Amino acid sequence: MFSGIVEATARVAALEREKENLHITLKCSFANELKVDQSIAHNGVCLTVVRRDDSTYTVTAILETLQKSNLGLLKLGDEVNVERSMKIDSLLNGHLVQGHVDQTAVCTDVREADGSWYFTFAYDPVAGNITVEKGSIAVNGVSLTVVNSQHGSFQVAIIPYTYEHTNFHAIRKNTVVNLEFDVVGKYIAKLAQLYMSPADGQ
Repeated sequence: MFSGIVEATARVAALEREKENLHITLKCSFANELKVDQSIAHNGVCLTVVRRDDSTYTVTAILETLQKSNLGLLKLGDEVNVERSMKIDSLLNGHLVQGHVDQTAVCTDVREADGSWYFTFAYDPVAGNITVEKGSIAVNGVSLTVVNSQHGSFQVAIIPYTYEHTNFHAIRKNTVVNLEFDVVGKYIAKLAQLYMSPADGQ
């Protein structure tokens, strides 16, 4: 479990394909503190450390992960938002993030607003995922508040600190990002699909 408060950005140091899997080696400021089997969120995707040295560590993404996230698009030198799993006695500064990316979205607009930035993202609503105004959303693992919630799109407002200390500063129009929708909202949406008839939903 994570909070969506990014600890640092890591740089992709190596990419190695093995059958349908992708081994990703990253250079990170806290690499020497990690242990094999430890869970780390990468752009919001929970992956397990499989090896490490003093300055880098390696995780493995399987086909399912590559199909549902932007990790398969990574290139050498790319920045990745990373967060270690939350301790049980930690302050919850963001929101509960499972590290299970639901789908990707595409950035359709970036607008500067006198010291902050508004990012607009479009996603395929067919999967049944929804946002609500002022609800929580994790974008590339960053806990954010939804503004301008629409069917299949939403905006988030980014303050300078978040812009500088996450990979949001690298997001441009057409950049693909990972989305994890609010877990409570997902349960409600699922229940609505199961128990509401078309007539009830009108």
